[in-house]
Amino acid sequence: MVLLEFSMSPLGKGESVSKYVSRSLDIIDKSGVDYRLNPMGTVLEGEWDEVMAVVKKCYMRMRKDCNRVSCSIKIDYRKGPKGRLSSKVSSVESQLKRKLKV
Repeated sequence: MVLLEFSMSPLGKGESVSKYVSRSLDIIDKSGVDYRLNPMGTVLEGEWDEVMAVVKKCYMRMRKDCNRVSCSIKIDYRKGPKGRLSSKVSSVESQLKRKLKV
């Protein structure tokens, strides 16, 4: 099972790029892949090919009207079941004995 965090945005489209980023989130949301949005990117959870296919769809859509695209990707593979999107946070909260902002 893979956790993949990525951030993708166009360059040269001004300070606010939410118009372009929101198109990626539409693709992600409709993909069926479990995900969590955060202020600096999105974390996907699934099999390697599944999460990479979502990133590729986002890239293919963004490049249609963006001459330059920046993308950062971080991947964490761990053999085992799904559910790490929440279990990793729960584990830290358990150690601290309190809930954190997520």
